[in-house]
Amino acid sequence: MKTIITILFAKLVRTRNKKWISSPIKWQKKTFNKLISSASNTSFGKDHGFSEIVSYEDFKKKVPVRDYEGLKPYVDKVVTGEKNILWPGQPLYFAKTSGTTSGAKYIPITRESIRTHVNSARDALLNYFLKTKNYKPINGKHMFLQGSPKLDKKNGVYLGRLSGISAHYVPKLFLKNRKPSWPTNCIDDWEEKVDKIIEETVGEKMTIIAGIPSWVQMYFEKIVENEKKTISEVFPQLSLYVYGGVSYEPYRSAFDKLFGKKIDTLALFPASEGFFGYQDDFSGDQTDLLLLLNNDIFYEFIKAKDFLKGDYERISLKDVELNVNYLLIISTSAGLWAYNIGDTVKFTSKEPYRIIVSGRIKHFLSAFGEHVISEEVEKAMKTATINHGVTIREFTVAPNINPDQGLPRHEWYVEFETVPNDINSFTDTLENEMISQNIYYKDLVLGNIIQQLDVVNVKKGGFNKYMKSVGRLGGQNKVPRLSNDRIIAEKLNNFNS
Repeated sequence: MKTIITILFAKLVRTRNKKWISSPIKWQKKTFNKLISSASNTSFGKDHGFSEIVSYEDFKKKVPVRDYEGLKPYVDKVVTGEKNILWPGQPLYFAKTSGTTSGAKYIPITRESIRTHVNSARDALLNYFLKTKNYKPINGKHMFLQGSPKLDKKNGVYLGRLSGISAHYVPKLFLKNRKPSWPTNCIDDWEEKVDKIIEETVGEKMTIIAGIPSWVQMYFEKIVENEKKTISEVFPQLSLYVYGGVSYEPYRSAFDKLFGKKIDTLALFPASEGFFGYQDDFSGDQTDLLLLLNNDIFYEFIKAKDFLKGDYERISLKDVELNVNYLLIISTSAGLWAYNIGDTVKFTSKEPYRIIVSGRIKHFLSAFGEHVISEEVEKAMKTATINHGVTIREFTVAPNINPDQGLPRHEWYVEFETVPNDINSFTDTLENEMISQNIYYKDLVLGNIIQQLDVVNVKKGGFNKYMKSVGRLGGQNKVPRLSNDRIIAEKLNNFNS
């Protein structure tokens, strides 16, 4: 019965979604007008002349691009309990995330925006069921590795991690089969939590497992170590792994080994600021994401290379080009306006609009003018691991401006699952891939400005120790792929000594 209900509902949702998928520009214009109209009487709307905005060109003139620091004066007012600042009324929640210069960030989530988070996650699963005709997971147990659902209160507004907030909105249809239990999900210590989750899931009919790859990998490895079996042997009904937030490619070979057989994967693009996309096609190896236009989000785009130079043009969806690296700018029903979330994307299709997440604008490496982005280092690592038959747990790249010997260089800190037989050949592959992808890097190497990159072998568990040392072990936390400083590198060096 549950399967029949799910299929019928999935078909209904598919019919609804065809409306905005088939008319994307029209839908974006509708969203734009709705957002401006809704917020015209807020403090932000009055300060920026929303009542006079009748076009996207007007909006660009009146509302500058801001990151969290730029929007913080308004957010601070919301946090103190003031109403009608960024969006009518007060938010339902603050999604608390790790911050930058100002400490913790408080991202508002409103009654309107939380609905889009919940519906998008639901639609992603429903679409998967319809496209693949794999309905078996519906009747099994589902495990979501996430942050604690315990919420604090700040001036009348609930406060917590996005994944913890989302735990309060699991559809009743799936609530009975959900793992882990509520008390286990509330455990703060990540390692204790994983051990308890293992107790609750091993022996159960698990069909769907979801979570950020690095933390799910830790969960899987503990199970394999305890049971002396592959994950597919421990969970024979498991047929879908759902992930989001990072590229899966650096983890794919390790997961294939842990699974012991092919398992379907479903890619999502959620963030505290909004739910932007999900994988809607499973016909090949590509994991492009359908850009969601039904989520009360108006999108803008800036060419990443121009943004880094400080001289850029803002464009709307209708003017984007394929295979160009864009910085993603959003305006939402949570009261974020021309907001730079820091993620970069590339369009792979315009019928429908599909994207890949290429990295973070703040996580680029340009210590020497090379402008290396996450997508490039992940592609290089994928090629190297495949060519040399190795698997890795995690990696990050940092500059070494003053090495003990020779010219400056990039240092790749890699925690291997299986170490290459020939580390020099592995390093050469990484180097050649970077040279082929990035003309600036190539010029620096050929011009003897920097020397060949160096691979630093991180001891097993090194990245987990680092994340624990900075209070970011588990949950939604991710290791930055790139840094322009050596803060992470030096901490990893300490754990290696």
